[in-house]
Amino acid sequence: MVREPLPDSQRKRLEKVFDVASKKVATAKTPDDFDYVTKLVGQCIVGDPGNASYVRIYLESLQKKFGNNRKGSPLAQFKERGARSAIKKALAQEQWDEVIVQGLKVLAINPWDTATLVAMSTAANKSGDRDCEQCYLQTALKGNQKDYTCNRLMALAMADRGLISEAITWWHRVEEIRPKDEEAQRSIASLTVQKARSSGKFDDDSDEARSARQKAQQFEEVTFEQRLRRKITKEPENITNYLELAQFFVTDDRYADAEPLLAKAYELDGNNNDIREKWEDCQLRNMRHQIAHAKDVETKKTLQSEYFGKNIEFCKGRVQRYPTNLLLKYELGYLFMRTRQYAEAIRELQVAKNDPRKRGVCMLALGECFAGVRQYSLAMRHFEQAIQEIPDRDADNKKKAYYVAGRLALGLKQLDPAEKHLTTLAGLDFNYKDVSKLLDKIAKLRENPPEPPKPPEKDPDKPDGNGGG
Repeated sequence: MVREPLPDSQRKRLEKVFDVASKKVATAKTPDDFDYVTKLVGQCIVGDPGNASYVRIYLESLQKKFGNNRKGSPLAQFKERGARSAIKKALAQEQWDEVIVQGLKVLAINPWDTATLVAMSTAANKSGDRDCEQCYLQTALKGNQKDYTCNRLMALAMADRGLISEAITWWHRVEEIRPKDEEAQRSIASLTVQKARSSGKFDDDSDEARSARQKAQQFEEVTFEQRLRRKITKEPENITNYLELAQFFVTDDRYADAEPLLAKAYELDGNNNDIREKWEDCQLRNMRHQIAHAKDVETKKTLQSEYFGKNIEFCKGRVQRYPTNLLLKYELGYLFMRTRQYAEAIRELQVAKNDPRKRGVCMLALGECFAGVRQYSLAMRHFEQAIQEIPDRDADNKKKAYYVAGRLALGLKQLDPAEKHLTTLAGLDFNYKDVSKLLDKIAKLRENPPEPPKPPEKDPDKPDGNGGG
């Protein structure tokens, strides 16, 4: 995937903001100074996620803010849980820009957060933003030089960019962390041959060249996939081999190949819910992959309907297995709402709202459900509760709550609350959807209020309703 170029107007606007931030970062000393810089640069990254200059300044400024302590703010691991969950969800749904948006929130409290930086590097890779991918991985490695995943991804990134010597170096680091890692051995052998061929030394008779040729032949004869398939044939009851090959396919986006392996693993151990859920997640990812590549509208609609049905089925099962997990209740209620099964959604969400982490978004979803069944007073009450409950750091849902509350109030001709909510939203984000047009509509209604309906004219041939005849 290659990111579409930005319109000139948007690019120039972001460059102006970045210019202000760049000047400030040169003199920044206090945490407030760095907060100001990262707030501006964060806006630039959201507007242009593929600009590595923005990413570098953002990460460097945050590292300076925290005095390069490699751990960020105190108790950082307990903060921004909502953003961390949103990252996982966005990764699963292949919403790469959303991964970046949510990742910025986590990095603001710990710019060395390994899991977040790896997720953002994955999103950058999938979007074709290779320089940004490298920035995120380099920062993750500053926080944890011995992290296997980061070193492996850096090796792959170097190889993808044609930097053969650098890729070999990184694979050797992977090998130091896991001395018997077959992928590292195979990659080193293959890249060494590739390097020798490009330099014209592949056909020489040195010990190094002979060793490279032997290793290359060994790994070319039997690929990683072939070795695992042979293991499965030899040990058909060994679940580990199925899981390892399935993970290999998932990493390569080959979900259709991974599905039957996970199904077989679950068949061998039908009591293992972890395997079951990996299998379910793989099925959903495969369906999303099919939806993304559907070529006509009707096929896409059919696949989307099947996807939501399967997702609800799996989520129901997890709610039954983990009845005290209110986050799963919320997920199920939200899926019901998306498919307009409002009664079922309301039932689940009214339970899920007891989780303080999800109370605000539950109120927002409940408001949408009540609006869906035309219970507008209940909808308005829940939207206004959502405004109070959703924390300011959850900016997207906060703005949505103001918007739907204001729009519903306007539809009900309640101009004062409509103006209040929409004006507040405009103060947060004047470009949010059609908020400016809605405010103009309110202003026009105040200038020219609609005439009240006239009472029907009295029919002289009918009684007046007071006993007359």
